[in-house]
Amino acid sequence: MTTQKTDTQLEAPALVFPTGFVWGSATSAYQIEGAVATDGRGRSIWDAFVAQPGHVVNGEHADVAIDHYNRYRDDVRLMADLGLSAYRFSVSWPRIQPLGSGAINTKGLDFYKSLVDELLSYGIDPWVTLYHWDLPQALEDAGGWPSRDTSKRFADYAAVVHGALGDRVKNWSTVNEPWCAAYLGYASGEHAPGRREPALAIHAAHHLNLAHGLAVEAMRAQHADSRIGGCVNLYAVTPATESEADQDAARRIDGLQNRFFLDAIMHGRYPDDVLADVSHLTGPEFIQDGDLAKIAAPLDMLLINYYSRFTVSGAPGGAQSAAAAPTDSGSPWVGSEHIGFVNAGHPVTSMGWEVDGTALYEVLTRLVREYPAIPLYISENGAAYDDVLTEDGAVHDVERRAFIETHLRVCHQAIEGGVPLQGYFAWSLMDNFEWAWGYGKRFGLVYVDYSAQTRILKDSALWYAETIRHGGLRGPAE
Repeated sequence: MTTQKTDTQLEAPALVFPTGFVWGSATSAYQIEGAVATDGRGRSIWDAFVAQPGHVVNGEHADVAIDHYNRYRDDVRLMADLGLSAYRFSVSWPRIQPLGSGAINTKGLDFYKSLVDELLSYGIDPWVTLYHWDLPQALEDAGGWPSRDTSKRFADYAAVVHGALGDRVKNWSTVNEPWCAAYLGYASGEHAPGRREPALAIHAAHHLNLAHGLAVEAMRAQHADSRIGGCVNLYAVTPATESEADQDAARRIDGLQNRFFLDAIMHGRYPDDVLADVSHLTGPEFIQDGDLAKIAAPLDMLLINYYSRFTVSGAPGGAQSAAAAPTDSGSPWVGSEHIGFVNAGHPVTSMGWEVDGTALYEVLTRLVREYPAIPLYISENGAAYDDVLTEDGAVHDVERRAFIETHLRVCHQAIEGGVPLQGYFAWSLMDNFEWAWGYGKRFGLVYVDYSAQTRILKDSALWYAETIRHGGLRGPAE
């Protein structure tokens, strides 16, 4: 005798995520909002950067981007259609304080209040990131992140935004990927503000960490029930061979990319070996007494942006596996410019980044081994592919779906192994302005026709919606 399975049994996921697991997606203000000169918004370093010839592919800019500033209600309805339980977005600092300090632009605050209200009306939890690289140009003119004063101005700005939204927004992060802001902005020059001053890039990295700590302190004084976290982009770093040169290369890159930020915010110290690696460029004088205690202010969670693994070589002339910068740039690897990045043979995305889900497992389990226990969230994870809108009006992005599924399976494995991972945010919700790459690199779950500003759910979005609805992954990996 056979028993026919019910619809519920047929739909039951094979890998169930814990009750309360956060299913989200993420964006950043400059990449999606547009309206750069609307309602009192000031100029940012990215507005200045894109205006200079040669900085962005095809001379593209984000003056309109995907017009989220005017279309946010429609975009929130898309999020609701996907079943997102949370949406991570950043606030544009120059939209709040056009000069980076002083006068508050109430129209800018009103926009984010309306966005938060719209999200809450659909039962979507807003997760606010205070800084995703759009420093007010006035602060850059005064020295930018290499200046200690910028950290203090950031704390003031954090207090303004948190004071306005903290009654409705419970989840906050401070600085998104400080490594990128410091080293791509001030060492390699491939991101705004486009400077190539390696010694000052180290100062910038410290001041971004300090800004994080000061902002945590300022927000704690306002709403004690807010959940606050730092946000770092982490990589598993592997030597290309067992040679001494490659082992040292891995130590150096791990130090600059991962430990410089993690050790500071989680342990209240900088790694001695990293400081030694850059000591020929700058002494420790920019680190003042008490700084590291402020940087290590207690957190409620740690947000992790993960994309790939680094395989590195210290041999002369080591190959670069990642896609070259779209403009002629220096090296972001301050004090370790000789190191090469080697292709380990994995498939790559259109960014040239290798797809390696096992590296995410290494990152997560390392956090448990080496750092204090704290709730973890994947705040960015995704891939750019050359998406095509087909005649049937769909985008069949098989590779992106496989990428997300692979990494969600790793997340589930990590949770089963005791990692306190409590949520996942796919990057990104929609195609958008991809910094120096312009509009040619599409990361979105939602396809955007930039000329018509129409949105189309890609197959990966439909699959993600089903995954959310079922609370887990159905069947074996495809």
